[in-house]
Order: sequence, then C-alpha cells, then structure tokens
Amino acid sequence: MADTSADVVIVGGGLIGLATAWRLARDGVRVVVADPTPGEQTSSVAAGMLAPVTEVEYGEDDLLALNLAGVAAWPAFAADLEHATGLPSGLYASGTLSVAYDADDAAAIRRLAEYQRRLGLDVVELTGREARKREPLLAVGVSAGMWVPNDHSVDNRRAVTALLAATEAAGVQLVRRTVARVVVDGQRASGIELAGGEVIRAETVVVAAGPWSAQIDGIPDELRPPVRPLKGEILRLRVPEAYRPALQHTVRATARGFAVYLVPRPDGELVVGATSTELGYDTRVLAGGVFSLLRDARMVLPITDELELVEAVAGLRPTTPDNAPILGPAGIDGLLWATGHYRNGVLLSPITAGLIAQTVLTGTVPDLAKPFLAERFRTAPRAS
Repeated sequence: MADTSADVVIVGGGLIGLATAWRLARDGVRVVVADPTPGEQTSSVAAGMLAPVTEVEYGEDDLLALNLAGVAAWPAFAADLEHATGLPSGLYASGTLSVAYDADDAAAIRRLAEYQRRLGLDVVELTGREARKREPLLAVGVSAGMWVPNDHSVDNRRAVTALLAATEAAGVQLVRRTVARVVVDGQRASGIELAGGEVIRAETVVVAAGPWSAQIDGIPDELRPPVRPLKGEILRLRVPEAYRPALQHTVRATARGFAVYLVPRPDGELVVGATSTELGYDTRVLAGGVFSLLRDARMVLPITDELELVEAVAGLRPTTPDNAPILGPAGIDGLLWATGHYRNGVLLSPITAGLIAQTVLTGTVPDLAKPFLAERFRTAPRAS
C-alpha cells in the first residue's frame, strides 16, 4: 500500500481497538486500524464475563467504579451494534451465581459478600440448597452460594464479528499488517510505520495492542507501559441437547481453594476457565492446565464428564502492576494508551472506547479515566 493518512490510527484490532475505532468513526473521525490478525488474539480467547461485582478486590475502589461503568455501558452498546450490523452482539444478561464447595470455600464467599455489601453492591447470600435450586445440575456437595444479578457475560467471538462489520460499515480502514514502530517527530507521535516501510500519518496514535503494547518500537523506553502477558488456558465444551441448558447463569466456583468459572452460551457451548501463569508469550496449551480446569469444573458440575471437549486454547491477558488498565496520554503529544485491561477487556471495551474517543475529540481526559493514566507508574525524580 502507498503511504496514507488518517485523523487517528489505532494499533491493535482486538475488542478495545475495534470498539474505539467504531466510536470515533461514528463521530466523523477518519480512522485506520492496523493489526495483522484483527480479533484473533486475546479477544477471541476470553470467556467474556462482565463481572465487576464478583471480581472485586479489596482496595480497588477506582477500578470498581470503572468496571461498574463498563457493565452499565454494555446494553446500549450491544443494542447499537446489533442495529448497525444486524448481527448478534453476544450480550447474555443472565446474572452470575458464585458457589462454594466446602466449609472453607463457604467462609471465603461470606467474607467477600460482606465486603461487597459494604460497598453497596447488589449480592444475595444463598445456602447450598438455594444455589442448587437456581442451578439444579450443580453438585450436591455445593455448600453455599451468592447471587449477583448484575454480573453478566458476552460471547466475545460474536462481539468481534459484529464489531468488524460495524467498523467496515462506518468507514474504518482496516490494515492487516504488522506495525513496526510508532513514528515520532521531535516530541510528537505522528503516525506508524508498517513492516515493509509504509507509513500511515495521523494526528493521534492510539496503542491498543494488549499484551504486546510495550513491545512496539519507536516509543521512548521511559514511556513504555508496564504491561506484561499473563497466560490463561480456557476450555470450550459442548452440552448435549438432553442436558440443555446445563447452566442458566454464569457460575463462579471455589472448589477446595481452587477457582473455576463456567460460562454458558445460549447455543449450548460452555466455556470453562481459566488458568493463570507467568510464562511470557507462551500460548501452548499444557496438559496440566486442561487437567486442573476439568478437575475443578466436574467437582461443582458433575455432568462435565459427559460434555464434548471442543477446544482448548491459551491466551494472554495484558496485565499491569496494579491489575488496572492504562488509559489516555502516554507522555508524548499525539500518543494515547488503551491497554492493560487484564481480565476485563471484554467488560471495559465500550467504556474504554468512549473515554478514548472523548479524549481525542476534546483534548481532555474524562474524570473516570484519570486514575488510570500511565504517569502513575513513573518514578518521581530524586531531589538533588
């Protein structure tokens, strides 16, 4: 391709990059997205949980606020996406059931429920019998539960398909090429260079390359984001017609200290995840990971033994030192981050797209994004 130009060029065509491109294009911005395999990396592997409540961690108040805004943004985002494309968005508003297998697991759930209520979150504690009433195929050993009505799920692969169609219809140019570097002229990012030497000039560069965001050349070393890959293996099972629906809600379980989640799809697929290991950019599926997921899943859902194993896949979560995303200005004019979303890339796609679009269009970082600026990781210079 010949050298070209745009108002905004986005590095990375996963859910975050595509959602941001679509939002900007709908506001009349000329957008190019550069990615050799759009939607086929991290975004295609995720289970798609929208879980701000069940994944809340102690002391992460700013992240909780962002995550709650993320789940609140999904219904309108999904409706707009379906209206624009005629394709399903993948949103499945079913609620989430957290369950505990033994007494120690139950105690952990009760402690978490108490913390969630202090935060004003909507949770209902259940006995084991009450949990099994909601999901009759759960194991008789399930001893306690917690109902979270506002944590939902999205079929991430359907969402990717719809976003690819939506961005194309909105006029986004998708360049299926590898980005060699960000072009920096003086103290300003002015575009990207593709492998092969072609340059795409732009007023603004948005890096939404997930776990690869820190690997892109051209960015000064001191400004590279502290994003690393965290490997996660996920299984996809097929539920026979006779057992459907095996689950009506997402189930997050703690079984003898081990965490596992089971995310049903309306078409009979059941997603089981996920392992979590620090192995760099290794995406091999290992036997130990598959074994542990099946072991924990069958402990809480015994019919797991009778389900077809359709796929075992490993993906990379873009992780930061505080497990929160990096959004907004990168410390050099014309360069923005939209990366580091850890386990919440699907959840935060619509809200990230809105925050980045607002930053591009107004030149001002929205208040909701300010706790997630890259500058929080920079060490202040020592006094002389």
